[in-house]
Amino acid sequence: MQEKRLSADRLGAFSDAVIAVIITVMVLELKAPEGSAFADLVPLWPTAISYAASYLFIAVIWVNHHHLLHLVRQPTPRLIWLNFVHLFAVSLLPFATAWVARSHMAAAPVVVYAVIFLLIDLAYLAFERAVLAQADRSLISERVRTWTQRRTLLAVLLFTGGAAIAPFVPLLGFATVCCALLLYLRPEAMSGLARQVKL
Repeated sequence: MQEKRLSADRLGAFSDAVIAVIITVMVLELKAPEGSAFADLVPLWPTAISYAASYLFIAVIWVNHHHLLHLVRQPTPRLIWLNFVHLFAVSLLPFATAWVARSHMAAAPVVVYAVIFLLIDLAYLAFERAVLAQADRSLISERVRTWTQRRTLLAVLLFTGGAAIAPFVPLLGFATVCCALLLYLRPEAMSGLARQVKL
């Protein structure tokens, strides 16, 4: 049992390291303005907004990933590879964030940004299903499983909507992507429901 737990912990430690590197790469894209006045910060608003949204999303990914890993009994090869696919999709985020910032939220970069979020969410959906498939039935009820999967599918629809809207109204497409993030802000709700079921 201890060996199984260590395997799950190792998977979590690797994921944590990759996410830390992704955040570092994204931070390195932040450039100070040429001037020394507060007014020189104003043109950087797309950078600030896209960075804040991407950082929040990575934080949300980490927190949700952390909660899911508590349910892993044994990291199977399929689960490990799904985790790699998910991390690969997340690793594209610094590129998309930088492009959105440099283009001042032009249509094409925002579309790419939304599509990358969609890919991340699809990979997360597959990873989440693989974890829930092996989770102890006494800890996670069918109600909780259904709720988590519906939440992720709703996020997929929102990211798809953001990508569809962005060519016409980039700011609205970006805002739609940000709205999808709100669905994942309370992963502890799943843990709370699971504890209620256990009690």
